[in-house]
Amino acid sequence: MRCPACGSPDTQVTDTRLSEDGYEIRRRRRCLACDRRFKTIERIELSLPTVVKKDGARSEFDPSKLKASMGLALRKRPVSMDVLDQAVRVIEERLAASGEREVSSQLIGELVMKELRRLDKVAYVRFASVYRSFEDIAEFEALLKEVGPRKGGRPR
Repeated sequence: MRCPACGSPDTQVTDTRLSEDGYEIRRRRRCLACDRRFKTIERIELSLPTVVKKDGARSEFDPSKLKASMGLALRKRPVSMDVLDQAVRVIEERLAASGEREVSSQLIGELVMKELRRLDKVAYVRFASVYRSFEDIAEFEALLKEVGPRKGGRPR
């Protein structure tokens, strides 16, 4: 690590801390040449697969698109941004752990639906109604029955 003040490569780590979410390491450093102190942050960089869309086009996975899409489904629902961020990280980790170089947008949609179903049933239905492009009301009713209360009145 080069010193930002003098450019010397001779630096020493004086303190290391893990962030609260466990995804960053913060280090305090000291330059051995000029004695200046500075901080660095190391973040985990996941190697994510390329997304293959329905029309065959390929694009880089963009977590901000995923967050925006899920955020739209969760709009005005009692789910915090921290919980949404965690759900996006879960999806990213699953994609990275798959080891695949390419994944279909359909797979990502299914992962989103799984996370939304866990977080908020209304958001799940909102997302599914757009994602699955229902052709008639019967398909939508089937989705509602899927997430609706079981016999005995207790929700799933």
